[in-house]
Amino acid sequence: MDKETRQMLCGMNDRKYSDFSSSLIPGADNIIGIRLPVLRKMARKLAAEKGRSALSDEEDIYFEETMLRGMIIGYLKLSTQERLELIRSFIPEIDNWSVCDSFCCTLKFPQKDIPLVLEFIKPYAYSDKEFEQRFAAVMLLRFFVNDEYIDGTLSLLSEINTEAYYSSMAVAWTAAECYIRFPVQTLPYLRDAGFDRETQKRAVRKICDSFRVDRESKEMLKKL
Repeated sequence: MDKETRQMLCGMNDRKYSDFSSSLIPGADNIIGIRLPVLRKMARKLAAEKGRSALSDEEDIYFEETMLRGMIIGYLKLSTQERLELIRSFIPEIDNWSVCDSFCCTLKFPQKDIPLVLEFIKPYAYSDKEFEQRFAAVMLLRFFVNDEYIDGTLSLLSEINTEAYYSSMAVAWTAAECYIRFPVQTLPYLRDAGFDRETQKRAVRKICDSFRVDRESKEMLKKL
């Protein structure tokens, strides 16, 4: 991020919030301490006023700079192909769950381009890198847990390597949402080892925490 933007971010330092955020994001020792709504407002403003020039080539120093960069990519007015190219260049910068999830939640695509987005994320589902795996799982959750894609989503989701903690958690989160919305299609994957044992248990726990699933179904799932 450029020096001017960095100075603006540092000027909004909140030490208490920095300490709190650091406790939730292991390995992130470069947090200024700025709340997400503030970063989102700033990202929208920079995207509107500066366009792509808001994405400076300077290396990010702080957590919030990387977070802001991802948000700007989401808010810029771009074609889907242009946005996917920026996403491809940004993904190697993702090194924690917070940046990954906030980035994915900022992205929007025209409905007609959703098949193109699916093809884009497939290689990341087969990646051996933890946060590329998580990116794929969260993108599946974000755009592909629906009538049209549920079968393909479950199939691709079960291919993600979940040895790493944050990829396992993302797959479990997505699998839980798949079951909540499409129990008939999802149950075989949960029951017949579509996911590894630990991810299966995490998914079941998330399902059992949901108010959208009846008690009988929860009891059945616990027996898995």
